[in-house]
Amino acid sequence: MPTGWSVTTVHHLGLTVADVERSIRFYRDVLGMPLVGRRVADAEYVARQTGYEGLRLDVASFRLAPDSDQLLQIAQYQTHAGAAADQASNRPGNSHLCLVVDDIHAAYQELKGRGVAFKSPPIEITAGPHRGGFGVYLLDPDGYTIELHQRPAKGQS
Repeated sequence: MPTGWSVTTVHHLGLTVADVERSIRFYRDVLGMPLVGRRVADAEYVARQTGYEGLRLDVASFRLAPDSDQLLQIAQYQTHAGAAADQASNRPGNSHLCLVVDDIHAAYQELKGRGVAFKSPPIEITAGPHRGGFGVYLLDPDGYTIELHQRPAKGQS
């Protein structure tokens, strides 16, 4: 257990993307996340923090939910760009972002109609603490996994 400090909240989830403009269109226009900031990050401290001398990033930030302080930050490396990684959810070190939606079936139909790639249709959660809810995995333009989660109806679970 840490002593003298503690985690107080989540500030942002950062994703490296191949094409920031394409990812802005996906997160803002397809998923509906408000774009709250856009900048070029090339200050010396960013290079020191990341370990890439002379780094230049094209960064966009989105609010994850309307009443949330948490952000999704996407960054395209303008310098020091690496090769695409295998984003499979079963690979150690990979992650996924889970977003709560109020109607997973409507979200699935709309997003599927807009060409979003899904791993399955919405699946009912039949066991555990979220029993009665639904979940589905989709992929962003770089293959990053996003989970949509619909909570169980009140009184159910």
